[in-house]
Amino acid sequence: MPAPIIISLGGSLIAPDSGIDLEFLAEFKELIEERVKNGERFIVVCGGGSVARRYQQAAKALAPESSADLDWLGVMATRLNALLMRLAFGKLAPLEVVTDPSKPPKRKVPVLVASGWKPGWSTDYCAAMLASKLGAKTVINLSNITYVYSADPKKDPKAQALENVSWPDFRKIVGSKWSPGLNMPFDPIASALGAKLGLTVKVVNGRSLKDAAAAISGKPFKGTIIG
Repeated sequence: MPAPIIISLGGSLIAPDSGIDLEFLAEFKELIEERVKNGERFIVVCGGGSVARRYQQAAKALAPESSADLDWLGVMATRLNALLMRLAFGKLAPLEVVTDPSKPPKRKVPVLVASGWKPGWSTDYCAAMLASKLGAKTVINLSNITYVYSADPKKDPKAQALENVSWPDFRKIVGSKWSPGLNMPFDPIASALGAKLGLTVKVVNGRSLKDAAAAISGKPFKGTIIG
């Protein structure tokens, strides 16, 4: 049986600053449901997004905190988002949210929903680990950006959008250090694992589900291929 399709779903899509995006969630659910009818299986790894960052900012304002404490707040936010997503899929996602990507369940279901695991990395790392454990060679990274850039476009007006970038070049862009709430196209620790495993990561703006569908199908899409 083919490996499941791994989707790293950014929390910014699930619950942006404006609140839970019910319209997006309904459309995303419909996309996955239609593909499941064709026999495809999915693992959806949910990020924390603005929910995580709001709690982390509050913790910083209220009391001295450690990086591990802030990371745990982020992990809990991913679990909240993941539970919402599992409930949205209903009978298609019958198993509990996966919180430990090193031990994915053996039972094969149409949709498996996963969250963050523990301090030290984002859900991108969990997605890469699940890909490794389950034999997938590609991770579809859906977020609120369309391309990876050669530098931060908010700081560098000369930053260029990249349609293809190798792991060595991408790792130069994102660096090697993790910090709680870090907002990167694919986090540094996940990138190290992705490079080691030889994964292909497709970065797609999740607001364009047409491009998301194309990326899943292996067709041309608007976005960036890392690997």
